[in-house]
Amino acid sequence: MGLAARLRRASLWRLLACLLLPLLAVVTGVELWMTRHDALEAANAAYDRSLLGALKSIDANISTASGGLSAELPYSMLEFFELTASGHVYFRVASSDGLVELGNADLPLPPGPLEPGVPRFYDATYFGESVRLAAYRRAMEGPPSAPGTSSVLVQVAESTQSRQEFTRRFVRRAALRDGLVLALMVLGTAATLALALRPLARLAREVQARSPDDMTPVAGAELPADIRPLVTAVNQQMARTQDLVAQQRQFLDDASHQLRTHLTTLQMQIDYARREPDAARLQDTLAALGGEIARATRSTQQLLALGRSDTAAVEFAPCDLALLLRTVALELLPQARAKQIDFGIHTATAELAAVADSGLLREALTNLAANAIAYTPEQGTITVSAAGDSLGWSLSVEDNGPGLPPEERDALGHRYRRGSQAVAGGSGLGLAIARSIAERHRGRLRLEARAGGPGLLAILWWPRP
Repeated sequence: MGLAARLRRASLWRLLACLLLPLLAVVTGVELWMTRHDALEAANAAYDRSLLGALKSIDANISTASGGLSAELPYSMLEFFELTASGHVYFRVASSDGLVELGNADLPLPPGPLEPGVPRFYDATYFGESVRLAAYRRAMEGPPSAPGTSSVLVQVAESTQSRQEFTRRFVRRAALRDGLVLALMVLGTAATLALALRPLARLAREVQARSPDDMTPVAGAELPADIRPLVTAVNQQMARTQDLVAQQRQFLDDASHQLRTHLTTLQMQIDYARREPDAARLQDTLAALGGEIARATRSTQQLLALGRSDTAAVEFAPCDLALLLRTVALELLPQARAKQIDFGIHTATAELAAVADSGLLREALTNLAANAIAYTPEQGTITVSAAGDSLGWSLSVEDNGPGLPPEERDALGHRYRRGSQAVAGGSGLGLAIARSIAERHRGRLRLEARAGGPGLLAILWWPRP
């Protein structure tokens, strides 16, 4: 399991331990490194002043007035400096011509040439001991008769033991202080997180205490502002779930009523057939049974299509509307020929690309065209067409049947709502299926009067995704 998956499965406390604590540890380590660096610089700045004082004191006791080099070394000052340095102190005075060499002649020389009159501080190792040195070179002026001038090099060195001890004490105290601060930060963060999670825990208890059918909105007025969007989203989801449950209950009620009606009619016709001794009338009863079975089959198919259009996920994908028209026309052509209806299709191009759920669109167009065939008189005309523009696409079914009064057009399209021109045997679900599929595509179904004569124009339109 990857790190991201483990973090998704972890609680907030474990997430805090896995992310925040290592981050704080890294920050503390960086801060301690910077503290040590600053402490070392501060120690060097303080101790280098003493080192520079010893260097200048020795230089002040060097004389060249006699033509040679004489040095009166301040031993008392060096002894005091050795006490303050808590370690060994070394010095060296040497002339550039090699005639004068006082003190520790093997002290390490500074890296690179010295600029006259400018002291330089550097670190080195002397007899296995880490030392800090100050070096200074100045011109040695002799009497006017002296042939040329030379220079004198003064070096003072001290052990770095005091500096290191000072730095260790400083870093140790900083580590204790930072550790205490880190512990306080962790405790404070944990306490703040626990306090921040109390509203969520209370909300969880309230939701768990609800009954399974309780879909009332969760009260979020007393919750923190950061949690209210979550509560709002939960309430919206509960409202959608409540609508879906109500829709499913309505669907079950409608389906049971519709199927019960067909089954009751079939049972009555079967009972009648059993008691009918006349063979001719028995044939009529069997024909009626066949018609009722066909209507029951059609109602069942429409109920299943309606349930699918309400609940099935809409899978948007490229589809060819011209091919869809041809497929539906071939499927319904036998019904249209039985009534001698001129059933045609019309598209602007041989191929018309759209983005939609082709399965749901086929169901909607089939119901619209089947309705048109049912209501169009014999030798009538039905045209199915498709179009598209920059806003969206549309499927249309136009017939020259009786049409609908204006006051009925807006009412139709709801379940089991039938018009005044409805034929016997219909269930009132065809337009409801088409309207539901249009709404699932974020579109709409419009019923309009046919231009140029009686009839109806049904347009299913949906926008581009």
